[in-house]
Amino acid sequence: MNERLILVTNDDGYDSKGLAAAVEVARSFGRVVVVAPETTQSGMSQAITMYNPLYLRRVREEEGLEIYAFSGTPVDCVKMAFDYLLRDERVDLVISGINHGSNSAVNVLYSGTMGAAIEGSFYGCPSVGLSLDDHRGDADFDAAAAYGKRIVGDILAAKIELPLCLNVNVPVGRPETIKGIKLCRQNRGFWREEFYRHEDPRGREYFWLTGEFVNGEPGAEDTDEWALANNYVAVVPVQTDLTDYRQLSGLRNVLK
Repeated sequence: MNERLILVTNDDGYDSKGLAAAVEVARSFGRVVVVAPETTQSGMSQAITMYNPLYLRRVREEEGLEIYAFSGTPVDCVKMAFDYLLRDERVDLVISGINHGSNSAVNVLYSGTMGAAIEGSFYGCPSVGLSLDDHRGDADFDAAAAYGKRIVGDILAAKIELPLCLNVNVPVGRPETIKGIKLCRQNRGFWREEFYRHEDPRGREYFWLTGEFVNGEPGAEDTDEWALANNYVAVVPVQTDLTDYRQLSGLRNVLK
């Protein structure tokens, strides 16, 4: 049996602590190739680079591991891997992460981490986005790595219909303190943003974006937000069909 090939990427950059944890997960299952952004690309979603040149450089190579830094977005990284670096090879799994911060609820639409995972699924490859609900630079990724290995191992061992993309969010805590895994749906939450206005030394105004997440269904116990709040690993299968099927029949009577 040929050794598995695992592609790893992220949106926090090739030298992030979370990427190192993702590499640890991936190396448990085969040969690993990393193509990750040169700099932080959080919030890039499915963005691609069309009007600027892209630069690829090899950062490190050792037995069973190659790491490349790429000047593009997370989705650019996946495309570079499948369509150039690994175009003559079969990739068995894509891992994106481990992200600093949760990508639950509507965050899945903004996330560069999940953008890369979704892109991997377009190539007919099972893809897993891993995120830790902790934005701190010194975040403890042990639990995310432990549950990442468990979930990836189960996926690789099973015969699952493709395409498959999983949004996995891990609560803060040591592995032994987490209650387990919950298969969930996406919470119907949203962000309410604020722009803070300032002036630079030359009197030009500039803004910093901040905001607060609003849980649209705090009582629902089958969502990713509930799972995280109750110390479970939240696993949501993600699809890219954005059709609002509830509106189709009604709109047929409106748009004739």
